[in-house]
Amino acid sequence: MWSEKEVKEIEMPTKKEGKNIAVEAAKEVLRTEAKTLLDAAERVGDEFAEAVDLIYSVKGKCIVTGVGKSGLVGAKIAATLASTGTSSFFIHPTEALHGDLGMIGPEDLVIAISYSGESEELIKIVPHIKRFDIPLIAMAGRGDSTLARYGDVFISIGVEKEACPLGAAPTSSTTLTMAMGDALAVALMKRRNFRAEDFASFHPGGSLGKRLFVKIEDLMRRENLPVISEDAPLKEAIVVMSEGRLGNVLIEDSDGRLLAVLSDGDVRRALMDEEFSLESKAIKYANRNPKTCQNMRMLASEALEMIENHKIQMLPIVDENMAVKGVLHLHDLVEAGIKR
Repeated sequence: MWSEKEVKEIEMPTKKEGKNIAVEAAKEVLRTEAKTLLDAAERVGDEFAEAVDLIYSVKGKCIVTGVGKSGLVGAKIAATLASTGTSSFFIHPTEALHGDLGMIGPEDLVIAISYSGESEELIKIVPHIKRFDIPLIAMAGRGDSTLARYGDVFISIGVEKEACPLGAAPTSSTTLTMAMGDALAVALMKRRNFRAEDFASFHPGGSLGKRLFVKIEDLMRRENLPVISEDAPLKEAIVVMSEGRLGNVLIEDSDGRLLAVLSDGDVRRALMDEEFSLESKAIKYANRNPKTCQNMRMLASEALEMIENHKIQMLPIVDENMAVKGVLHLHDLVEAGIKR
C-alpha cells in the first residue's frame, strides 16, 4: 500500500514543474489556435463574399442566434456588427421559441451559429425563421449538417482540432467563430466606407468619440476666472492666482481685453529679480504675448495638442476683440479623458 504522503509526492509536481507545465500548455494552445486561424484564412472564398453581400443589402436588422458557447460568441459578433455600422442584435433560440421570434421582421437577416450544426434548440427555430422568407447565414463546422442545409449561405467554422487536450471543450472552434464574425464586420466596414468619425458616433463615451466630438466649448471654464486689471500689484495677482487654483492669472485692460497672462512660473522667476517687489505691477513679470484661441468650436484634442506644443497649462479663449470668454486648463482635458 502506498502511503498518503507517497501518493502526493508522485501526483503533485513541484512548483517549478507546475510553472513549466503551465507555460508549455499556454504555448501549445496559442500555436494550435493560431494555426486554426491561418488555415481558415486560406479557405475563405465566394461563400464569405456572398454572406457579406447579403448583410450589406438587407434593409432591416442582422439577428445573430446560437446556444452555449456559440451563443456567447454570437452575442459578441452581434455587438461588434452593431458598433461598426450594421444594425444587429442577439436572440437566444429558446427565448425565440417563446415569443422572441416576434423580434424578427420580413426585411431582416439571421446568422445562426452551431459548431455541430445539430443543436436541438437552434434547429427547432430554423424552420420558423425560413417561414419569414428571409436570408439565413449558417455558421457550422460541417457543410452536411442540418443547419448548413437550411442556410442560404454556409460559412465553415470547422477546425482540425480543439486546443483542449481532451478535444472536448470548444476552444479553437470558438476562436475561429469569433474571428469569422470580426472578418464579417471588417469586410462590411470596408464595403460601407465606415470611417473613424462613424465609429466614434457609435462610441461617444470612448476615447475616439471624445477625440472627435468634444470641443473646447464643452470643457472651458466660463465663470469665476482669475482676472486682474493691468494696474494690479503682484501681491494681488498672487492672491487671485491662489484662489483661482489654475496656476495663472489673466490681466485685462479697462475695456476687458486680454493684455497678458501671469503664470506661477513667472512669479518664481520674478523672485530672482534684484528689483523684485510685491508692490510692482503684476504685468511687469507677465507674458504679454500669450497663446490664445478664438475658436470655441475647435476640438478639445486639438486644443490639447496646442497646450502641449507650447508647454502651457492654460489656454485663454477670446473673441476677435481679445475679450476673454473662458479658459481651458490642461487638468480639465486630462480629467475628461481627452487624448491626442
